[in-house]
Amino acid sequence: MKISNAYINNFSTISCAGNSNEELFSSICQKKNKISLDTNYVKDSVVAIGKIDSKTLFDDLVFQVCDNILEESNLKDFSNTLLVIGSSVGGMIKTEQIFFQDKTYENINYKEHPIDAVAYKLKQKYTFYDDISFSTACTSSANALGYAKEVIEKGIYKNVLVIGLDSLSYTTVCGFHALSVLSSKPCTPFERNREGMNVSEAIAALLVQNEKSSNESIEICGVGYSSDAHHMTQPQPEGLGANKAMSLAIENANIKKEDISYINAHGTGTYANDFSELNAISSLFSDCMPYVSSTKSITGHTLGAAGALEAAICCMAINKQIIPPSKDIKDLENEIIKISNEVINKDIKYVLSNSFAFGGNNVSLVFGCAK
Repeated sequence: MKISNAYINNFSTISCAGNSNEELFSSICQKKNKISLDTNYVKDSVVAIGKIDSKTLFDDLVFQVCDNILEESNLKDFSNTLLVIGSSVGGMIKTEQIFFQDKTYENINYKEHPIDAVAYKLKQKYTFYDDISFSTACTSSANALGYAKEVIEKGIYKNVLVIGLDSLSYTTVCGFHALSVLSSKPCTPFERNREGMNVSEAIAALLVQNEKSSNESIEICGVGYSSDAHHMTQPQPEGLGANKAMSLAIENANIKKEDISYINAHGTGTYANDFSELNAISSLFSDCMPYVSSTKSITGHTLGAAGALEAAICCMAINKQIIPPSKDIKDLENEIIKISNEVINKDIKYVLSNSFAFGGNNVSLVFGCAK
């Protein structure tokens, strides 16, 4: 039984595309190149990565986005708020730093390594009612948002703080390099001649509540989950799992697929992921194609943070009535798809955001204007 709706009332983001919400959306709309070339992470290789432009420590940036939420919300503190973390690396960066410095694992604090290390750190500064952490690779914070929607709607919590975050780590960058999916230049999702993906870092915090707080509140209308379990690292080529997740999200939102104005695609820039997603979108929306773009062409792939970061982008797209563009697509692989290469001003009511991960774990979210 649905007791209440779930509304995103405030959000705060930091990424390579900007240290604020407005800077992030402006970078996307202006198609600014925020990806840098790096030779430090992979030996004898140049890889393009998305690094946050700040001298502040990553942990302190996490505190900063939480402080921003408190300052702009109707909360005095987080004592009656559930903390939901979505991350694929957790405290791995801290572990790497200690190991590279000491050449041993002996000085590593075991509480600062796992996925819930983020929650552990936050609880040193803030008081939360409870916390839970999700680690499902690139769908981590999308799953966290879906969970927030469910517990809000069931009346279990009134306030949920969802934080999606991942910092750049050698383990992650070198891991993707081993899979031969990294690009040596800014990624170009859905471009026929794309080279690969850009690993990036980001933090995105969203306050989800059972009542809307302003005219800019955005409702989490629907969530769809699927698992195609086709391959450990590659999606089902025809996009069957992605199609299922999108269909379920639209059904859960109690709308029609024709109501979707814009799809924020997973769009990583790798051949396997893009090919699968393009097939899924073209088959599901063959008779009512909405505009599609991948904002990862500006932000890079922020891994566990992607679902939350792109949820914030979707919120701004709805509030500004702007469809954000993709960047540098000259030869679209699938001509059925309606790619937005430039900023498009449009009446937007509902948007769909896709997050797909290793193991065929798929999450789609529908966002809409708060009623």
